[in-house]
Amino acid sequence: MPQIGAMELILILALALIIFGPGKLPDLGKAVGKTIKEFRSSSKEIMNDVEPNENENKEGQKEQNLINAAKS
Repeated sequence: MPQIGAMELILILALALIIFGPGKLPDLGKAVGKTIKEFRSSSKEIMNDVEPNENENKEGQKEQNLINAAKS
């Protein structure tokens, strides 16, 4: 995966300044920050939902192993 260097970052920022202007640039930065924050909180929430299910599956597998051992 290609990495963004200093020159590319400066070029992107210059283009954003030309396209959006100095008045809209702070608003654009706030919107990007809020989007990233929401994405992180959503991904943490999903990971927290998945983690307990994994523990339940492990406990269920242990119970099934005990049942199978008792039957044999």
